[in-house]
Amino acid sequence: MYTDTHVHSSFSGDSDTSPYEQINAAVSLGMEELCFTDHHDHDVISEIDFELDIPRYKEEMHRLRDEFSPKIELLTGIELGLQVKITDYLNELTSKVDFDYIIGSIHFVDGLDPYYPEFFEKNGSNAYHRYFDEVLECIKNIKCYDSLGHLDYIVRYGKAHGLSYSYKEYADCIDPILSIVIDDGKALECNTGGLSRGLCEPNPCFDILKRYKELGGELITLGSDAHSPETLGFAFEEIGERLKEIGFTHYAVYKNRIPHMKKL
Repeated sequence: MYTDTHVHSSFSGDSDTSPYEQINAAVSLGMEELCFTDHHDHDVISEIDFELDIPRYKEEMHRLRDEFSPKIELLTGIELGLQVKITDYLNELTSKVDFDYIIGSIHFVDGLDPYYPEFFEKNGSNAYHRYFDEVLECIKNIKCYDSLGHLDYIVRYGKAHGLSYSYKEYADCIDPILSIVIDDGKALECNTGGLSRGLCEPNPCFDILKRYKELGGELITLGSDAHSPETLGFAFEEIGERLKEIGFTHYAVYKNRIPHMKKL
């Protein structure tokens, strides 16, 4: 079973699942490794508290790592919410706190999360362009992450607002993002969270993953974005086959911020 490198627990404000539940699910699936990446979206206004208690989180992850060794290797990561206005904060945080793996994700644009309809009410038919423009601006300025999380995350919610989507429609926005990811030596996450929510493709979609490969991208990470055990490792075997069809042979698991390549 492929290693899941995007997993949430009750340390994230939007999950009630204990780390024990996620670990036991991973063991039952036959995973040899599991990486927790609980949310840390700093300086946002939200109904949910996305500020991670990092000292307590790190302490508990280290304790669990020792408790479950050698049954499974636990890695401690974080999903950082990227915003240009907190670039200095993110740089300082990641220079002081050791993580195995850092996902850089864009959840808030102009203070709004696309999860809520207010984002689409404000941006209308320009919503996708506005989101991708923000992703580009973030990764131009912020370099303290390892893998760009769920690049087209916004499409999980855009269909409900009547928006169509394909890579070709937004290639002019997406290609510059992929080029920066490649030039910076970062990975692109293949996130199956959308599949577990009823979408037909992962985030990003297969056409973006193909384009990434065409442009020279090699580093891919796999994450289910699981907030509960039943979606841990969701559709990994199917996605692994699709990634091989695209031309990828390996995926990356980060340890001490260094990618270790594993065969698909």
